[in-house]
Formats: sequence, structure tokens, C-alpha cells
Amino acid sequence: MSTLPPSRQGAPAAGRRATVFAAAAVVAMVDLGVKVWAQAVVPPTGIEAGPVDLRLGYNPGVAFSFAAEAPPGVVLAVTAVVTAGVAALVYRAAPSGSRLQLPAFAAVLGGAVANLTDRAGDGVVTDYLHSGWWPTFNLADAAIVAGVILLVLSNVVRNGPDRADAPAGARGARR
Repeated sequence: MSTLPPSRQGAPAAGRRATVFAAAAVVAMVDLGVKVWAQAVVPPTGIEAGPVDLRLGYNPGVAFSFAAEAPPGVVLAVTAVVTAGVAALVYRAAPSGSRLQLPAFAAVLGGAVANLTDRAGDGVVTDYLHSGWWPTFNLADAAIVAGVILLVLSNVVRNGPDRADAPAGARGARR
């Protein structure tokens, strides 16, 4: 039974969701702003910047140009469905998310929204970070990867490895 008045019982969940969705919006806005900047500033020859150069690329497909030959409308529709699914999962999981999971949710959702928004304009995603040994990518891609890594780490931290010194009933139990 909750000790909060009925009008305040949903406040913590709503606040956590709002925080995650606001952070995701910031991730998306930063990436979209950098994409506009890169298109305006980066010359066709690129800019050498050390381990990661600035080089414009336009990806009509999804990750690693997968499905690049697919009709742009199909890629956009599939991307929209996946992004909506991510948003629904984040909405559901945010109220009980850990300190590692909340920024992970924001990073994955923000990156997905940024790439979807970019793709909606002309059917391609603007990439601008180039390492030479990895396909050209953008901040939204980096946010998605970082978010997934944080989600994996949060599971490892939460579940921990089975320890020989733990009581038999506690092995593998969630903390």
C-alpha cells in the first residue's frame, strides 16, 4: 500500500520518464545540430582531426549500410517502427531503471530519434566521423552504442557473477 496521496502516486514514475525523455531529446538535438554544422563546414575532402577525422557520408541503409538498396520509404518505416518500439520500452522501464540504465535509455532513444529525424528529410542519415578502420558514423550512432554498452553493464552489475562464497540460495539472485 502506498503512503502517497492518490494524486501523487504516479509522480516518481512520471518524473523519471520525463527526465529520460528530456535527456533523449537533448541527445537528439545535439546530434542534429552537429549534422547541420558538419554539412555546412566539412569540405568534400574532409578534415583530418587525429584518430577520428571529419568526413561527410550519407547512409541510405541502416547500421553499416545494411539494406542500402531497399526503397527509402521502407527503410524509413522500419526505422520509425523500431524507434517507436524503443520509446515504448523506455517508457515502461524508466520508472524502475537503475542509475546506469536511465542514461542508457536516454542515449539509445535519443540516438534513434536523431537518426530517424535526419532520415525523414531526404531518406539518408548524415555521417561525419571517420576513423579509417570503422565505417563513418555520427554522434547518434555513438550514443546508441554507448547506451547499449551501459545496458549490458547494468545487467552485469545488477546480477553479478555467481560467487563461490555466496550462500547457495543467493547465487545468481538479483540484488
